Amino acid sequence: MGDKVHGNRDWMSHLPDELLDVNLWNLAIPGSHDSMSFCLDLSSPVVESESWLLKAMDRLAPSLIRPCVFRWATTQQAVLSHQCDLGIRFLDLRIARKPKEESKLFFAHGIYTWITVKEALDELSAWLDAHPKEVVIVCCSHFACLTPSDHMRLVDDILSLFGTKLCPAQDCPTLRSCWSKRQQVIVSYDDQEMIQRHPQLWTEIPYWYADSPDPKKVISYLEAQKQKGRPTGFYVSGLNLTENVSFVLLHPFQNMKSITSKALAVLLGWAGEQRAGPQPGCVNIVCCDFVDAAHFCDCVIGLNYKKKKKSALVKCDQHPLKFECD
Repeated sequence: MGDKVHGNRDWMSHLPDELLDVNLWNLAIPGSHDSMSFCLDLSSPVVESESWLLKAMDRLAPSLIRPCVFRWATTQQAVLSHQCDLGIRFLDLRIARKPKEESKLFFAHGIYTWITVKEALDELSAWLDAHPKEVVIVCCSHFACLTPSDHMRLVDDILSLFGTKLCPAQDCPTLRSCWSKRQQVIVSYDDQEMIQRHPQLWTEIPYWYADSPDPKKVISYLEAQKQKGRPTGFYVSGLNLTENVSFVLLHPFQNMKSITSKALAVLLGWAGEQRAGPQPGCVNIVCCDFVDAAHFCDCVIGLNYKKKKKSALVKCDQHPLKFECD
C-alpha cells in the first residue's frame, strides 16, 4: 500500500488497476478537518460570525480570550503541502474576510489565520504540479463576511489558478478519467449563486459530524447516519471532536490536541473497520483532526485494499451529462 519510499504522496497512482475506473465517491479518501487551522493568528480578533458574547469577551479581555480560542480552534499542525504528502486528498477550507482587509481573504476557525487564501491555493497548485496523478477535493465554505464581489474575485482566482486542472461538476470522475483529461482538482463551493454561474464548481459536500467531544458518541452518530443510507456522490464522515463553552470551562488545562490524542485509538479503530464502495454502509471521505499525529491516512487509504465482491466495484458510465453513476 502506498509508495515505500515517499509514504502516501502518490497513493492514488499506486491503487490497483481495478479501482482506477471506480467513481471517486466510491473510494476511501483521507481528509483534514479545518485544514488551515495550523496558522491561526493570535493577534487577530474573534471572527465576526461568532456569537455576540464571545466577541464581547474578546473586546474586553483579548489577552485571555484569544489564547483560549487558539488552543481549542487549532485542529491541524501541518501546512497544506505536508498534509498532501501524508495522503490527505480532501481539504476543508473555511474562508473569511478580516475586518479592515479589503483586497485579501483569509481562513478562519474562531479567529483568523495569518496565511491568505491566495498563498494557500498557490502552495496547493505547486504541489499538484509535482504530483500529476493525484486528485484533491477542495471544499470552500462558511465565507464569513464575504461580499458578492469577494466571491467573484475568489472564484476568478480559483478558475485562473487551476484552469484545465478543474474537474467540472457535471463529470463523473474516476482516476482514469481524470488522468486522461489531466484533471486534478474538484472544488466544492458553498454558494448557490456562484455554482449556477460556474459549471466548474461542485455543490456543497455533505459532512457528517456528531458535535460532541466524546469519541464514543461520535461513532454512535456515524453508525446511526450509515443506517439512513449514504448521500449520492461525495460525502464526509467526520471523526473530529467538537467542544462547547461548558466543556472548555470544565477542562481549563486541556486543548483540542490533547483530547483528540486520547480519542484517536477509538476513532481510528472504527475507521479501520469500514469499507469503501457504493453500498449504503460504505464510507467515502473520512476527516480527522491532527492528521499528522497518527497513522490516520494509512488507515483510510488501506480501506481501498480490502477484498471486495465484484458487485462492489461499480464502474463509471462515461456519459458526459450523467452524474449519478451507481
